[in-house]
Amino acid sequence: MRDPYDVLGVQKQASADEIKKAYRRLAKKLHPDANKKDPKAAQRFAELNGAYELVGDDEKRKAFDRGEIDAEGKPRFHPGFEGAGRGFGGREGFETFNWGPEGIRRAGSRGGFKIEDILGDMFGGVAGGAGPRAGAGHRFEADDLGRGQDVSAALTIGLEEAAKGVSRRLRLATGRDVDVKIPAGLTDGQQIRLKGQGPPGPGGVSGDVLITVSIAPHPVFRLEGSNLRLDLAITLYEAVLGGKVRVPTLHGAVELAIPPGTSSGRIFRLKGKGMPQKHGHGDLFATTRIVLPERPDPELDELMRRWRDSKPYDVRET
Repeated sequence: MRDPYDVLGVQKQASADEIKKAYRRLAKKLHPDANKKDPKAAQRFAELNGAYELVGDDEKRKAFDRGEIDAEGKPRFHPGFEGAGRGFGGREGFETFNWGPEGIRRAGSRGGFKIEDILGDMFGGVAGGAGPRAGAGHRFEADDLGRGQDVSAALTIGLEEAAKGVSRRLRLATGRDVDVKIPAGLTDGQQIRLKGQGPPGPGGVSGDVLITVSIAPHPVFRLEGSNLRLDLAITLYEAVLGGKVRVPTLHGAVELAIPPGTSSGRIFRLKGKGMPQKHGHGDLFATTRIVLPERPDPELDELMRRWRDSKPYDVRET
């Protein structure tokens, strides 16, 4: 993927607020619904979401700026660690160790070493109950060492994907790819556990992968639990005279009747047009915003003057 700063059109020194504003602006411009005739719209929108997922997250952004991860969030491997792929004694590959009554033994070696001794050096004797801190902290048992560690990861999806459900392939920090099935109606910040998909431990039992899923900001809708909110622009004459206007939803636009005399800020509830939940769907709340013509209109100005002089009214009376 391209440099995320280039994708978002911001400088590397941009603030978090500037990055968020740039994402919102581009999300509205590049959204597939607004570019239905462009076959590459979905690809560009996905690239934008990926860029924001990286530099919109403070920790990931710092890791990227330090060169620890690349533009796709994958770890970078730097030269200078030639011994990383070698076993003890400088041999290529991995050494084999066996667990027995005497602790861990290297296969084919006459000598052995106990894991308690290693942990004792690391944690001041808490592993084996000996040493200056004996009896303090957590006691390590063989069962603790048989299971692999859990791996944490983060994933950002679009609002439409959260509403319909989606399958994604995610690359972990370990370099391994896992397939993640995200159910419809998932909430922002919800965690998905993939049991047994983590690295194996010495005992051969794999840990889990814990994925925290975030929902990216949408250019139109605001997510509140299972409900959605949006600002609905209406004209001055629609507010005064009433009329029917089209309201976007996650499943296509619907018509809403605006009654005569509707003030800006009035909220209309569209039942069942929100996010899916365990039983049914949430609702969509549309807040009216009266929008005047972009260009000055002398006739409208004159009409308002006559109205002000002949029929004044106070909307701020206490």
